[in-house]
Amino acid sequence: MVVSVVLTAAVALIALVLAILALRRGASPRTTSVDDPLPEDVLGLRQEVAALRAETRDALRHLAVVRYDAFGDMGGHLSWSLAVVDDGGNGVVLTSIHGRNDARSYAKSVVGWTCEQQLSPEEAEAIAAARPTR
Repeated sequence: MVVSVVLTAAVALIALVLAILALRRGASPRTTSVDDPLPEDVLGLRQEVAALRAETRDALRHLAVVRYDAFGDMGGHLSWSLAVVDDGGNGVVLTSIHGRNDARSYAKSVVGWTCEQQLSPEEAEAIAAARPTR
């Protein structure tokens, strides 16, 4: 009885080793030359990626927040400026200034990474931080 169990385990181990070797041999990457045409599915995927990039170009997807103390007598960095822009630098910078007795909010439009209104240093910092580095 013990001999048959050991023999069965040995056969199973040999089969496992052979299966692993067969998988490794079959999983080796196929090298292609420059002259080989790409399969149609790869070309289709490239077209889909290009279309998705074009669609998201105008999406407000770059953002940065700068927190600060607007007044010297207040702590906790309760004031903030938030820049939200697309790939071309078009979007908005939102600012909230928190004082002891009130809070004020501002919105300034951003076109091409610049703003027609005068920016505070924190707003300019938020816009610069939202700009992607490429």
